[in-house]
Amino acid sequence: MYSPKSISTSHRFLIVFTIVFAGEIIFSLPFHVARFFRPTLLEVFSLTNTELGDVFGIYGLMAMLAYFPGGAIADRFSAKNLMIISLVTTAFGGVVFMQVPTITTLYLLFGYWGITTILLFWAAMIKITRIWGGESTQGIAFGILDGGRGLVAATIASISVLILNSSIPLESAFNASMDKTHALQYVIAFYTCLTFIAAVLIYFIIPSSNEQRSSSTEEATTIDVLKNLLETIRQPKIIAQALIVLSAYCAYKGLDYFGLYASQVLKLDDIASAKLVADASFMRPIVAIVAGLIADKLQPSRLISIMFGVLAASYLCFIPNNQQWLLQANIFITFIFVFAVRAVYFALLAESKISGAITGTAVGTISMIGYTPDIFFAPIAGRILDANAGIAGFTNLFVLMAAISIIGLICALYLSKIADEKKVPS
Repeated sequence: MYSPKSISTSHRFLIVFTIVFAGEIIFSLPFHVARFFRPTLLEVFSLTNTELGDVFGIYGLMAMLAYFPGGAIADRFSAKNLMIISLVTTAFGGVVFMQVPTITTLYLLFGYWGITTILLFWAAMIKITRIWGGESTQGIAFGILDGGRGLVAATIASISVLILNSSIPLESAFNASMDKTHALQYVIAFYTCLTFIAAVLIYFIIPSSNEQRSSSTEEATTIDVLKNLLETIRQPKIIAQALIVLSAYCAYKGLDYFGLYASQVLKLDDIASAKLVADASFMRPIVAIVAGLIADKLQPSRLISIMFGVLAASYLCFIPNNQQWLLQANIFITFIFVFAVRAVYFALLAESKISGAITGTAVGTISMIGYTPDIFFAPIAGRILDANAGIAGFTNLFVLMAAISIIGLICALYLSKIADEKKVPS
């Protein structure tokens, strides 16, 4: 990795911006289009919620297989080169996505993206963030990363909404379907170009690694890697962190359905529902940074337990409510606390005293478990919504989300108890 002391302040700012921009845009093609434009995507690709959920399930399966080897790779190779390869290969998939392929091709495409977005990218990004976060400011470091990624996501989504809106003529009674197809293709092309641009920024702005691998790393064998994996899996605190990530990621995946909720339950049109989700996403930068600051002062596990408690309550508040303004307000509340918990859950690495030398392995292990919702959440949610249309389907989904949040709450309380016991002098 690079040495921060040898880099000017302005260049350091560009490095952070580049990591943040690339860290969000790498996932824009597989996730942003479905999150912000789900009703349009379902119509243009002629998909049901169940079929789209299965497509994401293929992505999740391949991603899960990539998390752990990706962690080991990040401990041994240049993060810069890994991230460039990941971005370029992901962008090539966008060219295929623009053609509005069949569902069979979508299965292959999203499986491909499951590898390109995770194997060489994810652990490298987390490792870089932990390095420039230091030991005492992990919360704010990951808050800046997630908050910055949120700002990128919301800004790009707002521009994409304008592209979609301007590409659909007001008078489109005879060719409405074709107009939406072309408009969505323009949006996908926009995200594809940005993914290529992110690779270029990394090439020119991120310094090449001058750090030499230690002799212990050079001599590491496959057996050593497996021993590290078994050691981390055997630790209850690692499993608790993984379940916290899993619960938080389910909540984050659940945000993808609020555009559809706004369309089917709140009766907003495609543009208005996309705008509602994009506007809610603008809160992510502020929320993430504030959550990071509070986590450094309060204790990450304690803060996360509070946030999961609020999330469980917010999901249940959707069920008996018929007031549209209150439902829209609750959407914003849900987005706030989902963004907050995602911003700080990797700060638990420092709270749990995970060695920096095996950060990549620990991240790979936690992510391998924590991001399994990429496999099961979308297929389950799609079937829940298709089984019961409208309010009934979303009621069942929100009950499931509340139950998952309670699991995260229990795990966070467990880690908080361990941290409190360590503070008590023996």
